[in-house]
Amino acid sequence: MVSATAGKGAVIVTGASRGIGAAIAERLAGDGYGVIVNYAADAEGAESVVSAINAKGGRATAVRADVASEDDVEAMFDRAQKEMGPLTALVNNAGAFGDQARIDERAPDELARLMQVNIVGPMVCAKHAVRAMSTAHGGKGGSIVTMASMAAKAPPGLPDGGVPYEATKGAMVAFARGLSNEVAAEGIRSNSVSPGVIDTEMASPALREIGKQSPLGRVGRPDEIAAAVSWLISPEASYVTGSDIAVSGGR
Repeated sequence: MVSATAGKGAVIVTGASRGIGAAIAERLAGDGYGVIVNYAADAEGAESVVSAINAKGGRATAVRADVASEDDVEAMFDRAQKEMGPLTALVNNAGAFGDQARIDERAPDELARLMQVNIVGPMVCAKHAVRAMSTAHGGKGGSIVTMASMAAKAPPGLPDGGVPYEATKGAMVAFARGLSNEVAAEGIRSNSVSPGVIDTEMASPALREIGKQSPLGRVGRPDEIAAAVSWLISPEASYVTGSDIAVSGGR
C-alpha cells in the first residue's frame, strides 16, 4: 500500500548501495521523495543506506535488480510504484568500470558485460520510466537523470585501461540528449550529469592525483553530485532538458 504521506512520489536510484548513488538516494529522500535504493549484489550496503534514510524520517526501501535484466527492472518499477506512489524520476546511476587493461588485452565477454550494465541497463530502465511517467501512457511526466562522466571526453592524462568505460559514458551523454528530444512533448525531461574525479571507492590514487589538478585543486564529494541531481529533477530545472551538467571542479 502507498502511504498517505507519499509526498513527491517515487524515485528510483540505480546502483545506490554506496558512493555517489548512496549520496543521491539520501539527498532525494531528504527532499521528500520516496526512494528505491537499487543494488545488484551489495544488500548490506543498500540496507545501510535505507536505515540512514529512515532514521531521518525519510522513506526508502532496498530492491535488488540487475539493471541489465529486463525482468528484474520491470519488477523493480512495479514495486516502486506500489510502495512509494507514482514515479517522479529515475536516476540511472548503476555502472561498472570493467577490467583495467588496454583494449588489445580485453576479452569480448567482459566487454559485452560492461556494455550491458553501462549502456543497455540505463536504456532498459529509461524504457520502463517512460512507460510509467509519459503523458502518452497516462502518466504525469517526470525526469530522467543519467550519470555520465568527464571521462567520456577522454582527456589526456587519464590512466590506461579505461577506454571501453569512457566509450560507455560517451554513449550515455548521447542517449540522454536523444531521449530528451523523444519524450519532451510527453512531460519528461532527460539530462545527464558528468562527474569529475569524486571521492569514492572507485577513485584510484592515480585518478585522485588527476582530480587535484582541477582549477579547484581537489577531488569532488558525492554530495556535490547529489546536489546537481536534486536540482535537475526539481521544478527549478523545469526548462532544462537535453543538457549534460559537468560537476568536475572546472577540469
